[in-house]
Amino acid sequence: MVNSMTGFGRAISDEGASRSFTVEIKTVNHRYLDLNIRMPRNFMPLENKIREAIKAKISRGKVDVFINQNVYEKEDVEISFNEGLSDNYIKCLEKIRDRYKVMDDISVSLIAKFPEVITLEKKEEDLDEVWNCLSNSLNNSIESLVNMREKEGKKLKEDIILKCGIIKELVNCIEGRASLVVEDYKKRLENRIQDLLEIPEIDENRIAQEVAIFADKVGIDEEIVRLGSHIIQLKETLNKNEPIGRKLDFIIQEMNREANTISSKANDLEIVNSVINIKNYIEKIREQVQNIE
Repeated sequence: MVNSMTGFGRAISDEGASRSFTVEIKTVNHRYLDLNIRMPRNFMPLENKIREAIKAKISRGKVDVFINQNVYEKEDVEISFNEGLSDNYIKCLEKIRDRYKVMDDISVSLIAKFPEVITLEKKEEDLDEVWNCLSNSLNNSIESLVNMREKEGKKLKEDIILKCGIIKELVNCIEGRASLVVEDYKKRLENRIQDLLEIPEIDENRIAQEVAIFADKVGIDEEIVRLGSHIIQLKETLNKNEPIGRKLDFIIQEMNREANTISSKANDLEIVNSVINIKNYIEKIREQVQNIE
């Protein structure tokens, strides 16, 4: 199955609970799996679980994960009263009052303003409870992302197969033309010798020898066969149910190598023009393959 490395997924967990999570996942193409997670620091112990859940579905791409928590009930904070400290504050205030004979205006609001008398402490998170809530939205966002990547991959596959068909037609044209190149050379060679030597008869053995050397020099049969084989291999790879991006990239490199060899060996304008068109389509496929997982 062909999967694109470009996609987006978003999901929100059940808002009926005391909290919910919004999870967004964005992916673009990358040579390897580059996973970046942004979430509240107090949930960092869950990072490995989050990574494993994503790795189970995605093997390549630059993955950015954004996790936000929405708390509906403020029960995550505890208020503490430091009795011993407040007793000491009051004793100090009473000493000041008695020493300086000042008016006694000690009040609850005054004591409460002193540092550390009343403190707010965040409750320790129940990570199992957090994970039960978070995993739901995480899995849904991953599923949404995977579906988008599959749809994009299907379009890429269809277009690549179409381009492979065009390349195959051009290869067939080159193959048909290649057999005529040697014949054309033989005729041109005979005519040239006749013009230069002005003799009606030509040494056929000498002509055959020259033609054989030329045929060996410009022979592209092996390259044509290999290029056709690579096209078949590329189509077969597109139907594999596994990550295929790296393999496709290698096949494209080999196709381009054979095209370059044909271009350098062919002593014919039509063949060279066909190779230029082939290389143009190979480059278009290469750009598409860069975005396949």
